[in-house]
Amino acid sequence: MSKNYESPLSSRYASPEMQELFSADKKFKTWRRLWIALARAEMELGLPVTQQQIDELEAHKDELNLDVAAQRERECRHDVMSHVYAYGVQCPNAKGIIHLGATSCYVGDNTDIIIMKEALEVVRRKLINVIALLADFAVRYKDMPALAYTHLQPAQLTTVGKRATLWMNELYMDIEEIEHRIGSLKLLGSKGTTGTQASFVELFDGDATKIKALEQKIAKEMGFSECVPVSGQTYSRKVDSFVLNTLSGVAQSASKFSNDLRILQNFKEMEEPFETHQIGSSAMPYKRNPMRSERITSLARYVMVDSLNPAFTSATQWFERTLDDSANKRIAVAEAFLAVDAILNIMLNVCNGLVVYPKVVEQRVMKELPFMATENIMMSAVKKGGDRQQLHEKLRVHSIAAAKMVKEQGMENDLIDRVCADPDFKLDRHEIDAILKPIHFVGRSVEQVDEYISEIIKPLLDANKEILGERAELAV
Repeated sequence: MSKNYESPLSSRYASPEMQELFSADKKFKTWRRLWIALARAEMELGLPVTQQQIDELEAHKDELNLDVAAQRERECRHDVMSHVYAYGVQCPNAKGIIHLGATSCYVGDNTDIIIMKEALEVVRRKLINVIALLADFAVRYKDMPALAYTHLQPAQLTTVGKRATLWMNELYMDIEEIEHRIGSLKLLGSKGTTGTQASFVELFDGDATKIKALEQKIAKEMGFSECVPVSGQTYSRKVDSFVLNTLSGVAQSASKFSNDLRILQNFKEMEEPFETHQIGSSAMPYKRNPMRSERITSLARYVMVDSLNPAFTSATQWFERTLDDSANKRIAVAEAFLAVDAILNIMLNVCNGLVVYPKVVEQRVMKELPFMATENIMMSAVKKGGDRQQLHEKLRVHSIAAAKMVKEQGMENDLIDRVCADPDFKLDRHEIDAILKPIHFVGRSVEQVDEYISEIIKPLLDANKEILGERAELAV
């Protein structure tokens, strides 16, 4: 047990994969990859950098001597220069060309973009797997009528599967946003202290063609098609704001799903998975609390609020840059990704074991269906010669009386009994029961599920077959 604070995102929630992306190991090894890419490009463009020096840098790129860097940082109070020094200790022949012409943001900002891109790919992969699980669920329950709600009050019927397409569609919108964000990310490149590339003008004797080629070579080696066209010392902090807004969108969709499921669990229509020996309450042994869905809601709230951090950071950058972004950025961006990763792990777990109670779903439908079927009953009675206006008024009176019995006396809904007993309707129980088929009241729900899956979701899943099948076991 540590005596120091440890983030629950690391100890309880986020996956090792996402934690590794935001680890010191990943950051500093990426710094070294960027220094190698810079040196290689400079050599190819005629600067006094040798292949032997690059080979030396390559040989030690994964051998982090963090103790040397830490000792140096205590002396110079500069994280990047301490790692330049530490790398130079391992590469004595190349130490003179490490970081040549660059400023700290060359490694810092470019690394941040690289890591955010890789992290977005992880989020995308997990999102697609959640969608795949919900697609299976939607197809399985596409024709099971269920109460739909507006204002959290019973409304026209839907189906259990159709409701799942609503959850899916929001996640699909998130996929579209993530793919746009991944595709639009650009490296900072090698822009220099204030973004003017003045140091590279000096190095390349004012040759703009070589300065531009330098960035192109670096971008290509790091897996990007281009660098930002202009910048100050840093890439625009709007990029971080855009990325966290994207993550906030995922959190919003997840929270919508988890809140719906929590309410459905209260209705006893559906439940999240509940393990054999899981304890729902320390005081009430019978309870089956929606703990996983509650955790989704909780973490989602954190991400949505956290997305404000880069917005304020972006808005308050002065001129070519100020350092008030740094401390906030280190925390806000990493924790947003870790929290969204945790949310998606829980969703993978929950969606892989959703429980539906058909009898309860049907029972709840049948309690409300008589009210919803009044227009159909009225039309059937009109066909038998009834007066539409008179029947409408009678149904209104009968409905109010039946609702009063339900609400004030806790009785069952007896509207159908009242209609059967009213000679003006000329309908017997058998005829009314024929009307009261829930599937007749779901509109195009079944077709909508089939169309949505085949037209929207199947192409997405077919294009990503190689990443499907992911599941998640939760630590707590």
